[in-house]
Amino acid sequence: MTLPLNPAFAATEPPPVMEARRWLQGVSFPADRPLINVSQAAPVDSPPLGLRQALADAALNDPQAHLYGPVLGLPALREEIAKQWSASYGGVISPLQVAITQGCNQAFCTVMATLAGQGDEVILPTPWYFNHKMWLDMSSVTAVPLDTGPTLIPSADAAAALITDRTRAIVLVSPNNPGGVEYPAETLTAFRDLARAHGLALIVDETYRDFDSRTGRPHELFTDPDWADTFIHLYSFSKAYRLTGHRVGAVVASEARLTEVEKFLDTVAICPSQLGQIAALWGMRNLAQWVAGERDEILARRRAMTEGFSALQGWRLLGCGAYFAYVEHPFADPSDAVCKRLVAEASLLMLPGTMFQPPGSAVGKRQIRIAFANVDASGIAEMFRRLARVRA
Repeated sequence: MTLPLNPAFAATEPPPVMEARRWLQGVSFPADRPLINVSQAAPVDSPPLGLRQALADAALNDPQAHLYGPVLGLPALREEIAKQWSASYGGVISPLQVAITQGCNQAFCTVMATLAGQGDEVILPTPWYFNHKMWLDMSSVTAVPLDTGPTLIPSADAAAALITDRTRAIVLVSPNNPGGVEYPAETLTAFRDLARAHGLALIVDETYRDFDSRTGRPHELFTDPDWADTFIHLYSFSKAYRLTGHRVGAVVASEARLTEVEKFLDTVAICPSQLGQIAALWGMRNLAQWVAGERDEILARRRAMTEGFSALQGWRLLGCGAYFAYVEHPFADPSDAVCKRLVAEASLLMLPGTMFQPPGSAVGKRQIRIAFANVDASGIAEMFRRLARVRA
């Protein structure tokens, strides 16, 4: 007997990173050509020693670290986010406008669950972050693709033509995953104005904010005294402090929205990880200089990627920033076939653009995402040597 399956889940594509890992099954890599995995953006190194010591101390000596905590997160962490974000973005954020989640993916799912239901629509620029699309599919919410063209920068004017009476939100990711591009401040302002004019939510996922190549604040959205009537900010501590396994993210939104968020979080998690929150708070208070060094290293790898593609015949770099390069390949085969071929012929694991575009997308078949944050300068140079040897 086959048990029932929610049709929305049956219609949702499997997780792309897990699918790509299955391409490695049964493959042996030569000793002189080990696998270079540029498929996933999660840090693989441990957090710095001081943070690990703070985690260990809390685990050993803080009894509260092992109990349920507040649904919306530890007050001290919410206060620290409000203080630091207010200073860095030039706005006014209250601790009551901050909620902590089990990672930024949960932050997105939480917020979206309060905004849209079956039959509603949400505008997602393409190429899109696949987990955003997956949640909408599983929720029976229609993802409306917004083509970003050759610049990978979305246009508010183009988005305006996609708005219907079923539209509930517009989602932006900057610096972008998968495109790597950093959205100009004026682009975000234009989308804020568009969303406000239509009574929509503007959700901005800033998971990779700490690795933005620009100095100063990346946008002016929080400087608007009425920001909370339209804007919802998402963030992840996983990348800045290497806390991927501890799952700590954040939502910054109106108090009224967080009242609804609390219902969702109490149902699916009860509270965020206490130890993860303790680690995030310690990091915010102690690791600013260390994060700046991490940013410098990522920017150096970004330069290496840009220079490498400028010299690689046939390939075209579409966007590069934060952890990602998004490129156009020169082969006749579609990108999913090309990426499987690169595993066998070059010991390279990348994700095809077909995982970031609507089904059947012609441009997706030409595109590939390369997550370079876990590959040092010598690894990047070796990747380019291998790509140069692959023939059409």
